[in-house]
Amino acid sequence: MDSRKIQTVGGGTYTVSLPKSWAREQSLEAGSVVDLHTHVDGVLVVEAREIDDEAGRVEVAVEDQRPVHLEQTLRAAYAAGASTVRFEAAGEFTDAQSRRIQSVTRTMTGVTIDERTATQITVQSLVDAAEVSIPQSVRQLSFVALSMHRDATAALAGDGGPDIADRDDQSDRLAAMVDRHFGRALARLDEVDALGQRRPELLDCWRTACELERVADHAERIATTVAALDAPPAESVDALTDLAQQARTVVEDAVGVVVDQTAAGAARDVLDRRDDVRERATVIERRLVDGADGDYRLVRVLDSLRRTAEHGGNIAEAGLRGAVRRGELRDPVHSRREGSTVDAASDAGS
Repeated sequence: MDSRKIQTVGGGTYTVSLPKSWAREQSLEAGSVVDLHTHVDGVLVVEAREIDDEAGRVEVAVEDQRPVHLEQTLRAAYAAGASTVRFEAAGEFTDAQSRRIQSVTRTMTGVTIDERTATQITVQSLVDAAEVSIPQSVRQLSFVALSMHRDATAALAGDGGPDIADRDDQSDRLAAMVDRHFGRALARLDEVDALGQRRPELLDCWRTACELERVADHAERIATTVAALDAPPAESVDALTDLAQQARTVVEDAVGVVVDQTAAGAARDVLDRRDDVRERATVIERRLVDGADGDYRLVRVLDSLRRTAEHGGNIAEAGLRGAVRRGELRDPVHSRREGSTVDAASDAGS
């Protein structure tokens, strides 16, 4: 720690000198502009501005790398918050390398190819953080993931829905965008200011986006499994369809807890319903395993439904931590519904 004495200049303006070593590391000199960030805990942060966004520029030398390696580099640079990624080939790009860079760019929100020659491809992000709403992006991701889940489980009853592949790509794009801006917020306070949210709130939204991405993955897994099934018993279909609806409600309400920043009681209620889904899933699994006409693939669907509810529970736990930080612990725990869903599931199986 370095201590400095506050001095007055001119009409009484307070000034304090900056450590010369730090200024040199940040390439600061007389006339340079720095950003000052004040916090409610009394901390004042001095941050050097990015000059022409050089800190956000990534240079990639391309030789004989496999196209998948270029994709991995581009996705990593996007997640790390790079504003510009320039690929420079020693000779010329192969067709496979060029196609892979272009196809990956199309899967990223607000990213475009700014320049392309035989030896150079420049990928640039055009999104201004001030125009991004992380809570709204999380809501949209929730809508996409749950619509995928709904259509995937509806196929159990033979209700063919639209293909979920395009929506899976959309969920990946939304999750990647939230991940990118959260990463930038960890490194840059001006990103926090532009997004208009405190870091703990951004952390909760990021955790929620990660869980929702897993929900979308389970929707895809369910759709793939159901497509390989013959007509399952109607009793099993009814039980799984009903459980799927409960699992989705857990996720949807949990997202509301985080995004709307509701009090602790709402989070506890979601966690109670998460536990109900777990218990009911155990009852249904026992019936599927013991049944003479049981299909192991139905157990795989059931596992995805259980995990869907657990992802919702993880989101609710993030919301509960947020309520603790805000001191919103006074509202009573929501009373559990009369009649246990486990009992209902047992009755259905008897």
